[in-house]
Amino acid sequence: MKIEASLPEKGRDLRLDLFRGVANWAIFLDHIPDNVVNWITTRNYGFSDAADLFVFISGYTASFVYARMMLERGFIVGATRLTKRVWQLYVAHIILFVIYIVSIGYVAQRYSDPEIINEFNVAGLVDSAVETLRQGLLLKFKPVNLDVLPLYIVLMGLFPPVLWFMLRKPNWTMLASIALWLSARQFGWNFTAYPAGTWYFNPYCWQVLFVFGSWCALGGARKNMAVINAPITLYFSIAYLIFALVMTMAGKFPDFGAMFPHWLFDTFNPNDKTNLAPYRFIHFVVIVIMVIRFVPKDWKGLEWKGFDPVIVCGQQSLAVFCVGVFLSFVGHFELMMSSGSLLAQIFVSVTGIAIMTIVAYYISWSKRQDKPLPKPAAAAAKAG
Repeated sequence: MKIEASLPEKGRDLRLDLFRGVANWAIFLDHIPDNVVNWITTRNYGFSDAADLFVFISGYTASFVYARMMLERGFIVGATRLTKRVWQLYVAHIILFVIYIVSIGYVAQRYSDPEIINEFNVAGLVDSAVETLRQGLLLKFKPVNLDVLPLYIVLMGLFPPVLWFMLRKPNWTMLASIALWLSARQFGWNFTAYPAGTWYFNPYCWQVLFVFGSWCALGGARKNMAVINAPITLYFSIAYLIFALVMTMAGKFPDFGAMFPHWLFDTFNPNDKTNLAPYRFIHFVVIVIMVIRFVPKDWKGLEWKGFDPVIVCGQQSLAVFCVGVFLSFVGHFELMMSSGSLLAQIFVSVTGIAIMTIVAYYISWSKRQDKPLPKPAAAAAKAG
């Protein structure tokens, strides 16, 4: 089949790094309960949140990196490079999984607090350790806050044939993804979890954000700039963002929520995150439209030094994400053991983000040291 997708321009898109860094910071803050600082994250002001952003950028980046490779070197090479990335993600998840459950178990034993085992969904390790660990290796058993990475692994693992079709029939592939999402919502399809229930992030539904990211990367957004820049699109986007803000606030403040008709309030509260409610997906699409419209790839503001820490965290996303998930547990426990005061919440949040940023800068520095030093000009001339 003829290639219909248009490959993205070569060169790093700092918008991806910036927003991926923002997503990592927000996921860390949102995973700490009773933390006033997480009021700065987007989940409090609309239907979508950092998880939507993380999955979308993952799909965008996967296409940005592997589409050209698949075209130039063939499907097999592209698929094997994607599989290599899946293996890296899986190893990272297993390492984080082991460290996470060991830390929870140690804290529960050290401070005689068995309730923390139930709170973080690791009680199965006490009654059936071997089977629980086996299910963990199969991605079916997931302690609290370890849901995003298994979703990412599954989506990347199934992405090679999707990318093949996306390069040839991008619009039809996007429509097929939407059909799968809506069908999964209609018929209740989801992956089973252990010891009971289903995945918190339904892969059948969340794949639509991943594929949407791929569609945008491979020309979907560029080919629809007339629609994106149309005045009516701007008016609709602004109105929808305001509506989403109002409905989200209605869910957070009961007295405010009581002002709305029950049918309206109940439509949006609670927010259906597991199966990616249509209003949630539309909210994220609107945000993407606004970013494309007002934050172009060559926007000079991206070079502002104040963005550097966030951008570096986005560039080292996997390591920063894993560190952030672990630190969210540490921060939660610290607030439980302390007064949980406003000052303690701010300290825990700022310290965690600082550690994530230090890790990102260290990894960036370390990678540069692995590269061979350029030959001095004089030595090169002499050798010539």
